[in-house]
Amino acid sequence: MNAIVEGFPIFLLIFCRITAFFVVAPVFSSRGVPNTFKIGIGFFISLIVFLSYGMEQSIVLDAQYVLSVIREIIIGLLIGFVTYLFFMAVQTAGALMDMQIGFAMANVVDPHTGVTAPLLGNFKYMLMLVVFLMMNGHHHMLIGLMDSYQWMPLQNELFARLASGDITDFLIRVFSNTFLLSLQVAAPLVVAMFLTDLGLGFLTKTAPQFNVFVIGVPLKLMLGMFLIVLLMPSLAILFEKLFSIMFDSLEQLFAIMQGAPKEGP
Repeated sequence: MNAIVEGFPIFLLIFCRITAFFVVAPVFSSRGVPNTFKIGIGFFISLIVFLSYGMEQSIVLDAQYVLSVIREIIIGLLIGFVTYLFFMAVQTAGALMDMQIGFAMANVVDPHTGVTAPLLGNFKYMLMLVVFLMMNGHHHMLIGLMDSYQWMPLQNELFARLASGDITDFLIRVFSNTFLLSLQVAAPLVVAMFLTDLGLGFLTKTAPQFNVFVIGVPLKLMLGMFLIVLLMPSLAILFEKLFSIMFDSLEQLFAIMQGAPKEGP
């Protein structure tokens, strides 16, 4: 009984970090995943981490323990948020494509988040989830979460890193890089649609009798769908590159929280 009483505060800290990660992280944070499953898998993973790591730790129950709980929740949210940004880069790229093709008028409800999402963005996001699960990316994500205790033990200096601005600077750089990646993903189709608009503009000037609004909409739709089918085989390689950058960014986040910031992601 005494062992349970002594170990419960440490287990609670581990449970807070892991469940906070599941609240934000892709796949696990989906609305299709029941809350009981999230709590259950968080409990069992926390138990595994506690038995392999927490048994050797000790903590004093004082006023600082509340700060420790808040610190562990922030760490879990940060890890999940960094992975979430890279998945949202694909939806942002799809939104840029939708605006150029004309699909932006037909948004759909994303079953994972419960909010409206662009048509192509939702399609690419679902496809990215399939590739991620086929690559056992969720296993690597869980392994990275469990290994985070080797980088960031329960007694860490997260608040000092936050006060110094290292983590804020890192998050801004990751956000800008993910937005740049979304622009690069959408660039081939966006450029093709821009050239199509340019050609239609020249057509309007040279042959005003043609109604560009009647011709342009179906032309852009057909050309956009053709380019999407043409680019489909390269999406798997693109997603693998995104996942590689995502895990590298997580490693850099761990290093910054540990107090040894690296170069930009």
